[in-house]
Amino acid sequence: MNILVVEKNKAILKEMSDILKREYPKAKVLEYSDSPNALAEARQTEVDVAFLNAKLPEMNGLLLGRYLKDLYPSVNLIMMTRERATAFDAMALRASGCILLPPEDKSVLQEMKELRYTPGEKKKSRVFVQTFGNFELFADGVPVPFKYSKTKEIVAVLVNNKGVQTTNGEIIASLWEDDGDPRVKTSYLSNLRQDLQNTLSDLGMTEIIIKQRGSMAIAKDKVECDLYEWLEKKKESRYQYLGDYMNQFSWAEFVHAELDELSYAEDDL
Repeated sequence: MNILVVEKNKAILKEMSDILKREYPKAKVLEYSDSPNALAEARQTEVDVAFLNAKLPEMNGLLLGRYLKDLYPSVNLIMMTRERATAFDAMALRASGCILLPPEDKSVLQEMKELRYTPGEKKKSRVFVQTFGNFELFADGVPVPFKYSKTKEIVAVLVNNKGVQTTNGEIIASLWEDDGDPRVKTSYLSNLRQDLQNTLSDLGMTEIIIKQRGSMAIAKDKVECDLYEWLEKKKESRYQYLGDYMNQFSWAEFVHAELDELSYAEDDL
């Protein structure tokens, strides 16, 4: 069981962590005093229970809780507050519970005994696409293990094309440019498409690819993607473009330049 504790007051953070470690010695307790780093951890480590201070700086506990629910629909959210009125907000979020600060062993243990969801239950697969920096496709916070690196690159091409159907010829042009016999590359692409199908099928996430005869596209509504959210929300996005985009692929340089222009224009506003 993984328990996330996010509390700005370091003394209270330690007190909460000590209680949980003492009562649940086999659990992994993740301690953070700020929301951004806590959310970054949650993208890498599946969270079963999250104790969140309702009034965290930068991103309050209620908003952080919504993001955690997006990642893990069965996460147990327990809000921590000094104000009883926050309990109503917690209920609107369908939190598992709410405790008043400073924490008491009794209240913490009571909430742990009455979790809304049983830790370890099968969680809904969650797909996250990272394009800023190096490209990576995550399933439940873990990089998807493709058999061939070119299979991963196919997904990158589809993500880069933002939901537009991409033909086999266009995929081949991106993956190999003008290198080699076209007939050999077409045959190789068939193997890569099969690897893609097998890998996604094993993870129960075939719905993220929309296939047509001779073309494919990413299903934008089935994935969370830093690029897509930034393009939509810019400065309001949780993800910020800092000048790096799909660094391992040379064909991404053209979009990289476009993103630079968009970023410069946004800074001038």
